Amino acid sequence: MSATTLASVAPPPVRPAPPISDAISIARLICILGVVYVHGWTGLHGDQLAAQAGTFQGLLRWAMVEVFGRGAVPLLSVISGWLVARSLARRSYAAFVGDKARVLLAPMAAWNAIGLVLVVGAGLLGWIEAPRPAGVGWVIDELFCVTRPADIGVQTPFLRDLFLCMLAAPWLVRTSSGRLLAMSAVVAAWVIGGWSLPILLRPAILLFFIVGVVAARHGLAERIAALPLGIAVSPFLLVLPLKLALSVWGGGLPPSDGHLVAAVDLAIRFAAAPMAWRLSILLASRPLGAALLRLEPYTFLLFCSHVLFMWLLGPLLGSATGPMGHPAWLPYFLLQPLLALGFAIALGRGVAALSPAAAQLLSGGRLGIPEKPRRSVQHSLPTRRRMA
Repeated sequence: MSATTLASVAPPPVRPAPPISDAISIARLICILGVVYVHGWTGLHGDQLAAQAGTFQGLLRWAMVEVFGRGAVPLLSVISGWLVARSLARRSYAAFVGDKARVLLAPMAAWNAIGLVLVVGAGLLGWIEAPRPAGVGWVIDELFCVTRPADIGVQTPFLRDLFLCMLAAPWLVRTSSGRLLAMSAVVAAWVIGGWSLPILLRPAILLFFIVGVVAARHGLAERIAALPLGIAVSPFLLVLPLKLALSVWGGGLPPSDGHLVAAVDLAIRFAAAPMAWRLSILLASRPLGAALLRLEPYTFLLFCSHVLFMWLLGPLLGSATGPMGHPAWLPYFLLQPLLALGFAIALGRGVAALSPAAAQLLSGGRLGIPEKPRRSVQHSLPTRRRMA
């Protein structure tokens, strides 16, 4: 057989599997860019926003918020649980909790204080419409989210609840899978029932944190990475029509059917997590992934600062485009995650130049310190013939 014939029947070259740490970094960036859409500037209030629900802009905003935005948050919790299950045994409990307080609670309180001063100050000066102080209890909740989510830093309760999950992490990672599944069922009932217990403001964070612990124990990240893209996406595509139907026609449902809406919301978040993870694997194996990885140090800063961007710069830029409903608003809305990312990068570089210690605090330890070589988990993902 000739060399030409051998070459024609030889298998295609194997694309090396991306390190799982690269996929995690990309997944976090994608998820947080999606979260920006949830808080994107519209220039409208409740009734005005509801009036836009059936328009093209309203439907597109719904898709970006519900599908790309809210569907991204579960994967952030899953990743946190997965990482904890892999790394907790290497540290004492005191060191572990101290580290999580430094990278979660301290930035949360710092960003809430910054938002409180700047946003309330701008509101009092008449520059923007903003909440006004309503007593000492209101200020405490704005800073620490003790009994309710903050009115200004609406994204920070995630950090608060995630820290509480971390406090329970040593027990969770030592609990049998059967008990974790039983606990997940109880928390899922909590989410669907809509029960209000201030110990967790968003109990779904605990639910997906537990999913992350189970995923690490049973190699689910590696298994999903090996799935064809179509199979990983199919659960999401199956649940999406039901979610869309309830969103469009659900206004006529009796209040008792709110549990159905909550159950579908939870189902689509379960389906979105493996889809987003598989897409992150895909990007990590492509040249675009290298570009996205360079943005990793600013991902946490984007999460914390994007609401500040929406409060202070959103209305200023929106004055040139007009609110939702104006033709120029749509491209502005679609570009808001990138604009918020640019804001976070500029802010991070500026703060790091002025005070490395402040940059380290505000970025959860990701900026303001000498850069260390990336440590990638090369063996955690199976090598596939083609990364589809």
